[in-house]
Amino acid sequence: MSRRPPLTREVVFRTAVTLADEAGAASLTMRALARELGVEAMSLYHHVANKDALLDGMVDLVFAEIALPVAGQDWRTEIRRRCESAREVLLRHPWAIGFVESRTGPSPATLRHHEAVLACLRQAGFSVRLAAHAFALIDAQLFGQVVQEVNLPFSDSQGAAEVADEMLIGAAPDLPYLTELAVEHVMKPGYAFGDEYAYGLDLILDALEQRRLRDVGDR
Repeated sequence: MSRRPPLTREVVFRTAVTLADEAGAASLTMRALARELGVEAMSLYHHVANKDALLDGMVDLVFAEIALPVAGQDWRTEIRRRCESAREVLLRHPWAIGFVESRTGPSPATLRHHEAVLACLRQAGFSVRLAAHAFALIDAQLFGQVVQEVNLPFSDSQGAAEVADEMLIGAAPDLPYLTELAVEHVMKPGYAFGDEYAYGLDLILDALEQRRLRDVGDR
């Protein structure tokens, strides 16, 4: 008979993340987590104070999966790499999108992540104000993209084409531009809504580079 691994904070957090990945954070309770771990619910409180502390630890594990940008390198390359990594991580843990910026007690990995992003921007010549604007704008696009992706009624190009075709049945004469978009873009082989993220990110990085150069020139 195999023995369960010793109960530790890390085991508790990782098991909670797995449960949230499967059924969402709303369905995660201390009792359900204890049942999954094969212990009494009270045993969990030796490792985590309450549900908020549990969520803090779960979010920290998610942040730890995201690639950190390297300060002193090309800022656009590093921020793009971080953003692409963050999107992939959040799509693996879609429950986390509602929690990553809501914790009042951020843990070490969360703080290291934010510090790395700001260091990358500041060492590239961003002013404090522009770094704040950039961070907010970049993450607004990131979180918005992930929310859209996890709520789409399709998961691949074939599904997108089927949804578009169903929506347009009998309506094409009244929706010429929407029909054009569906036929010439969405219904093309290989279409992926996720590809829109890279396009939007490049626009944001281009605009931020122009602001960065203007600010450097004004100093």
